[in-house]
Amino acid sequence: MVNLQEEKDLENNVSISARRYEESPFIQRHDTKNMVRGVYAGRFFAVYNGEDYLAKYWTLRRKALIFDVPEKPIEISGPDAIPFLNKVLTRKISTVKEGRGYYALACTPQGGIFMDGVLFKLGDDRFWYVQADGPFETWLIAHSDGFDVTISDPHSRVLQIQGPKSIDIMNRASAGQIDENMKYFQSGYFELGGQKLYVSRSGFTNELGFEIYCDGKNTDHLQLWDHLIKAGTPFGMEFSSTRAMTIRRIEGGILGNTTDMDTTMTPFEAGLGNFVDMEKDSFIGRSALLDADKRTTLLGLTCGTATPSSGSMILDGETHVGNITAGVPSPTLGLGIGYARFFNPGEWTGRTMILQLPDGSRHSSTIVETPFFDRDHHIVRGIDRNIP
Repeated sequence: MVNLQEEKDLENNVSISARRYEESPFIQRHDTKNMVRGVYAGRFFAVYNGEDYLAKYWTLRRKALIFDVPEKPIEISGPDAIPFLNKVLTRKISTVKEGRGYYALACTPQGGIFMDGVLFKLGDDRFWYVQADGPFETWLIAHSDGFDVTISDPHSRVLQIQGPKSIDIMNRASAGQIDENMKYFQSGYFELGGQKLYVSRSGFTNELGFEIYCDGKNTDHLQLWDHLIKAGTPFGMEFSSTRAMTIRRIEGGILGNTTDMDTTMTPFEAGLGNFVDMEKDSFIGRSALLDADKRTTLLGLTCGTATPSSGSMILDGETHVGNITAGVPSPTLGLGIGYARFFNPGEWTGRTMILQLPDGSRHSSTIVETPFFDRDHHIVRGIDRNIP
């Protein structure tokens, strides 16, 4: 059944999907007839754009890629912003400082992971939470009763420049304001081609990189894009869909909300217990987490003869003990890799298991810790500058 708004859209030749989901303000700079789009946090993004994803992967690892990503910043402001965020997030918000990003989780009352993202403090009573996929804005509004806060959408679209050349690119783009002194997860306002924008040294690849947050209608998006491309071209930067990013985020141990973790998994089971401040008096899910099993059930799997795929089974002998949440070929390791979610905690790491693909084929595999390489995070921190 088509509602009245949809009838008006049809009369005006407006796509229903285009009305429901946000289009990127950068789309005319990278759209092609081969583009395959996905929807994430209510926003369209390029899942595939006809490129050689393996070539893009090596450009990411050796030079730099620019990604038009669908991450969605939400603004939380007002006199009660800190106590409110202390209620809905597992981190201790009163100690959050301006100029630094903080990875933070939101849990359900049952202790399951509802959302993950990065929190930025923009002022004494003003924060941005850059959410992953899911209806987090609605969740915040639903829990804001009794708090003097405003939940709003700043309409900020996010660009990521990732790869070992990203510092050189951002240095040129910022006329020298951004340099080696900007540390991992540090953030602040910088002028990029005459536009003042918020920038953080972070990303979704575990490569050295930056995220640039636009300022809604105040930003000339196409001018910004052209400025960044001009700054990046001498260093070999290219545009890419998210395929190369997906490979690197899995290699780097970065989890995807609603795919690798969800409301049926606690932060401890996901290996994210370090981001839960149980010493806080109260936050949503704390009571359930007090007595929760603190052991991890989400690990890595490597396979030399096949690439794990979502829904593949993990067998211990003939016993079904877990499933694959996401898998990719790792060009760096020359192996198939994936996230292995076990039904129960156990001594799984280091063991040989059977990976059963959806087609029924079986392959020997090994359970490992994540990330799959660079476990000390030397690449993303800029300590390891060796180009593969």
